[in-house]
Amino acid sequence: MAAPIAARLAAAASNVAGKALRGGVADLRPVPRVLIDQGPNRTVYRMAPGAVPPSGPPVLLVPPLAAPALCFDLRRGCSLAEHLVDAGRRTYLVDYGTVAFSDRRLGVEHWIDEVLPRAIRKVSEDAGGQGVHLVAWCLGGIFSLLTTADQPDLPIESIATIAAPVDFTAIPLVAPFRPLIDLTNGHLLTPIYRALGGAPSYIVSRVFRATGLSKEITKPLAILRNLDDRDYLAQIEAVDHFMDNMAAYPGRTFGQLYHRFFRANDLAEGTVDLGGRVISLSGVKTPTLVVAGETDTIAPQLAVRRLVDLLDNAPSVRFETAPGGHLGVLTGRRARGTTWRYIDEFLTEQIGT
Repeated sequence: MAAPIAARLAAAASNVAGKALRGGVADLRPVPRVLIDQGPNRTVYRMAPGAVPPSGPPVLLVPPLAAPALCFDLRRGCSLAEHLVDAGRRTYLVDYGTVAFSDRRLGVEHWIDEVLPRAIRKVSEDAGGQGVHLVAWCLGGIFSLLTTADQPDLPIESIATIAAPVDFTAIPLVAPFRPLIDLTNGHLLTPIYRALGGAPSYIVSRVFRATGLSKEITKPLAILRNLDDRDYLAQIEAVDHFMDNMAAYPGRTFGQLYHRFFRANDLAEGTVDLGGRVISLSGVKTPTLVVAGETDTIAPQLAVRRLVDLLDNAPSVRFETAPGGHLGVLTGRRARGTTWRYIDEFLTEQIGT
C-alpha cells in the first residue's frame, strides 16, 4: 500500500509544480496547419501531415457559432483533429474567427450560403477535386445539414453530426422559460439582443458554464482529489481555455435561432423558414452519422435523436450515443474510445479505407 501512496504523492507534487512553475500541465499546442483560404467569417486550414502520410478524401471539421474552432483541437491527446491526422486522413478546419458588432446584420443565410459552401469547395479543390466528408459539432451540424439540403450540387459525400439538437422542446434547460416567452409573444429577448448586436462572448461563456454549474461548484474539490492524475487536470485546464475563448452570436443570426429554432421549433418538423425561404432536411441525400451525449443538457438525446426521423432521403442514417455532456461527447477523455471510434467507423464505411 505504501508504494502506491508514495507514487500518488510524487505525481501530485509533480503536477502542482507544473501548475505553479509552468502555468499548467495541459499541452495546448495546436496541431500544425496551413492556411488555404480566407474570407469574411471564414478561415480554412489544412492540417499538416502526421507520422502517417495523408490519403483519401478530405474531412472538414465544422464548428458551431460562438464556440471557438479549438473545440476540435482541445489539447494534445484529446484533439479530434490530431486523431484524424494521426490516422492518415486529409483533415481540414474552418474557423469563423471573432464576431464583431458590425456583423450584427448577418443571418443564418450567410453561413449556409457563403461561409460553408466556399469552405467546402475550397477543400475539395485543395484535395484534387475529391468529395468532402463533414464532421460537425452542435450548430455546426445543423448548418452543415441545411447547407447540404439547400445546395445538393456541393461536393459533400457524408455528414457526421455530434450533439446537434433539432427538437428544442426536448431540452429541459429551456422549458422553464417557455411560458414567459409565450406570454410576451417572444419579445422577451428581442430588444436585448438587438441593442447588444447579438449575444456577446462574455454572456455566451457564462451561459455555457452555467449549464454545468454543479461541476463548476465542485471543481476545486475535484481538482484536490485528482492532483495525482495529470490527464484529468490537463482536461480541466483545456476546457477552461476553451471557455475563455468563446465568441459572440451576430444579432440577426441570434434572432433567427431564437424565433425559428427555439420558439417555433421549426427543425423538429424538418424544415426552417428563413424569411420566406423554406429549407427542408428531406433534401439531405448523403449518408449521415448522428451522435448524442448521454449526459448532454444542451442537446439531450431526445433533441438529437429526432434528426434520424427527418432524414428520410438520406441513403443511410446511423445513430449512436456516447458518454459526456455537450463538449465532453465531442472531445472528453472518453470520446477517444466512443465518439471518435464511431466517426472512424463511419468514415471507413463511406471511404472504404
